[in-house]
Amino acid sequence: MASTVKLRIAEKYGLFIAIGLIFFFFVMRLFGLLYIVELRAFNLLIVVFGILGALKTMQKKLPERFTYFQGIGTGILTGIIGSAVFSLFVFFYVSFLDGGLMQSIIENEPMGRFMNPYIVSVIIAVEGIASSMLVAFILMNYLDPHKLE
Repeated sequence: MASTVKLRIAEKYGLFIAIGLIFFFFVMRLFGLLYIVELRAFNLLIVVFGILGALKTMQKKLPERFTYFQGIGTGILTGIIGSAVFSLFVFFYVSFLDGGLMQSIIENEPMGRFMNPYIVSVIIAVEGIASSMLVAFILMNYLDPHKLE
């Protein structure tokens, strides 16, 4: 029962992360800012708020199961779900909806000549998962219920 609730929390907030990243992607596209790499730092904020929401919900719904490692696991799973959904979206977007974006990546990125939609989506997934691991670690150190005061 508790693991099902934990999984549902991770799925819900993982989808919130993916929706936030997709929305931010379209806002950037609308204003022609997709090529400003520094603005991707806002992606991290979306991930932080998504994982924080999942951890706070788990802390409220499953206080007896809210341990350090359970929280880190939930945070990482939340980030994996969000990153996987977003990377699938990017794969389909650059493959079928906007080949010009993929061509721009190939022409303008340092390793662009080796890029294709598969590699781009895998890079996004790996980057998202790595940042989610870091965010979950940091947030659990902040939220740890057994921290000495």
